[in-house]
Amino acid sequence: MATASSESPLRILHAVRAPVGGIIRHILDLANGQADRGHLVGIVADSLTGGERADTALAEIAPRLKLGVHRIPIHREPHPTDLLAWMQFGTLVRKLKPDVLHGHGAKAGAFVRMKGASTGTIRVYTPHGGSLHYPLSTVKGVLYSRLERALMNRTDLFLFESAFAQNTYQRIVGTPTGVVKCVFNGVTANEFDPIATAEDATDVAYVGEFRDIKGTDLLIDAVARLRADGKPITLTLAGDGEETANLKAQIQRLGLGDAVRFIGHVKARYGFSKGRLLVVPSRGDSMPYVVIEAAAAGVPMVAANVGGIPEIFGPYTDALFAPNIVGAMADAIETALDEPAAAAERAKSLRERIFQHFSQKAMVEGVMAGYRETFAKR
Repeated sequence: MATASSESPLRILHAVRAPVGGIIRHILDLANGQADRGHLVGIVADSLTGGERADTALAEIAPRLKLGVHRIPIHREPHPTDLLAWMQFGTLVRKLKPDVLHGHGAKAGAFVRMKGASTGTIRVYTPHGGSLHYPLSTVKGVLYSRLERALMNRTDLFLFESAFAQNTYQRIVGTPTGVVKCVFNGVTANEFDPIATAEDATDVAYVGEFRDIKGTDLLIDAVARLRADGKPITLTLAGDGEETANLKAQIQRLGLGDAVRFIGHVKARYGFSKGRLLVVPSRGDSMPYVVIEAAAAGVPMVAANVGGIPEIFGPYTDALFAPNIVGAMADAIETALDEPAAAAERAKSLRERIFQHFSQKAMVEGVMAGYRETFAKR
């Protein structure tokens, strides 16, 4: 059994539903850092989503994970097969005997915390936004907040990736009795290398998933507004997701076929190179990796003032615009493109801030410190 003073490696099992987006990026970086420190690490993830991209990423890290990579069919919404998936998860936990069960996101976090208390295992939960994005005025918001409250005191350690997520949880769910830590997401050393703007770069780029909460449709509306005002703005959309068909229909409806291009899912840094200005138009976010990655690379950027994004920007919040307001986004884009020297100088300063506060090393050490404190309180 692991203890706070033990020098022996911990057996750490990370659980996540969908192995895509920033959440799997976080887990892979964390697992790599923990493996580098000699810990025995494993990952459990949904087998229904992620496609070839998830298969490739998990196959790449698998040789480093002493507890292996395991796939279980886990649906996003509550589903009749959840009980079977949880039973499969429980069988795996009994086989692997982890010291640390770390659930990421609402569904995997529920699976981890439905496990009974154990003197040998700590149950850790990182929400990653998820169920916290649903307002209490909605049926889902009420349901998820009640489920979170029921599981709250079955959690030994909460690891929030932003103060925003921590404050939101306490506001809509309650104040946990377990250990609570805020540990920022972090990026690796090579992500601080500068990115050259591509010769075929458009004025603006978006990099990320095509989901309603990410606000890509709002960005398209902002481009349409700027063009209607006589500013021939062009846009590159790098990503994919459930809203792809709707976004293409919107572009056709607005007559933006010549102004907007899709380049599919690409590496973030490649996507950044395809625009002179990155725009993050989110309706909601906790601690988005795309913002940290772009800031680390010194990419000029404007973003919605939501979630944990202001925590990333710190004193440079003049680059943030009011969320859900197309006009505010359009104004921010126009200002940044009209004043490239000021945008570049802000990007340089923000890069220095990321280097100080958002490194992978700091993230891994913060998480491990949370584990140690939780064991010490046993």
